[in-house]
Amino acid sequence: MSEFEIDDDPKRIDLDAVWAFMSTEAYWGQWRTREQVAAQVESAWRVVGAYHRETGAQVGFARAISDGVGFGYLADVYVLDSARGNGLGKALVRAMIDDGPGAKFRWALHTKDAHDLYRGFGFAEPGMMYMERRGTGSLD
Repeated sequence: MSEFEIDDDPKRIDLDAVWAFMSTEAYWGQWRTREQVAAQVESAWRVVGAYHRETGAQVGFARAISDGVGFGYLADVYVLDSARGNGLGKALVRAMIDDGPGAKFRWALHTKDAHDLYRGFGFAEPGMMYMERRGTGSLD
């Protein structure tokens, strides 16, 4: 991972890079408009990016929504195909939930295909205390 770095500076997020991925490759977010993605990034409690050290190009992203006290929702985690296999997915999640100000939070997320990644951080299928109301923009 030495050719990449993880940074939580929101000013460094490349909205064009986030939009390029979200609008073409993110099965969970292609229904969003660019303006909606921009608003979500702008209003996020925290964002974390993965960047190529030499070029500075953004190759990964994670966003969180939180009450800032005890709950966080992890969203929009991705790593570009060209940068996969370098541990960046794990690094993004670790930076967001373990190494940041939300390390003691209860975290939630939705995923269709990355269960093994998130199980490695203690995520599990919900128990009896969890309920969800799906919106019209939900995945299923």
